[in-house]
Amino acid sequence: MRRSLAASLGLIGCVLVFAGGAMAQDPRYERLDPDTRARVSQVIDSARALGLPTEPLVQRALEGVLKGASGDRIVAALRRLATDLGTARAALGTGAASAELEAGVAALRAGATPPVLARLRERRRQSLTVALAVLADLVARGVPVDVDLVEFRRAVERDIALGAPPAAATSVRLDATARAAAPGRP
Repeated sequence: MRRSLAASLGLIGCVLVFAGGAMAQDPRYERLDPDTRARVSQVIDSARALGLPTEPLVQRALEGVLKGASGDRIVAALRRLATDLGTARAALGTGAASAELEAGVAALRAGATPPVLARLRERRRQSLTVALAVLADLVARGVPVDVDLVEFRRAVERDIALGAPPAAATSVRLDATARAAAPGRP
């Protein structure tokens, strides 16, 4: 009887570890209070079930702990990030790598739209991580999201081919694009 009880408890323990996924095994989660840990686990497990990368969520939760954020705030930030990762994946496709999805989230949060991300994916089949990071930076600096980035790149390359230093060519084209998009433009 005792042996059967020990075996049953061992089996229950294994089930609980697997039910909690990585959360039960990862010592980083010990930094979260028990209530927050359970809610964070739910968000991460839901993201995992949807095929979304979970490490960005883990990192965001730990960042919240380091910054002294409340459990509610940490969980809200994770839910928002999980939603944004899902939006980025919908725009970039199910084959998008984790780094691409994270860069896509940055671009979305900077002001790019899902159709812009989808157009980038259509035009470029290689990894979009760098392109999306550049898009996020450009949009954050005021470049309109409807700018044809392929034409923008060609214009910069043309200027470089004509002898302009790369940084100067990029700066000139950014300024021209921003002026063209400014309200009240003639």
